[in-house]
Amino acid sequence: MKLKNILIVVNDIELAKKFYHDLFGLEVLLDSDGNVIMTEGLVLQDEKIWCEFVNKDIVHKNNSTELYFEEKDIEAFVEKLEKLYPKIEYVNHLMTYSWGQKVVRFYDLDGNLIEVRTPM
Repeated sequence: MKLKNILIVVNDIELAKKFYHDLFGLEVLLDSDGNVIMTEGLVLQDEKIWCEFVNKDIVHKNNSTELYFEEKDIEAFVEKLEKLYPKIEYVNHLMTYSWGQKVVRFYDLDGNLIEVRTPM
């Protein structure tokens, strides 16, 4: 068995596509009726479709999952994040762990938690 994709629920597909392209360089592989497959295995699904499928409300900012990225030049990444999305909500601003690894955590436009760290 092989894990193929990670799906996150978004309110506005177009804004989410732009966000993940602008910040992480992800490209759209397939865009079909409220479902978007992007490079690196990220799938965006329109909130309305997901709600109909699970027949439950969406709980934004549930803090139970996160998307994890690594970036060598994390200072440049944070600068780009602040320039493109100045109102982004942080869980923690850029910090350095005692072992030297740097990390920033924030929510995407739909409350999905994202972590960006420097590689070990």
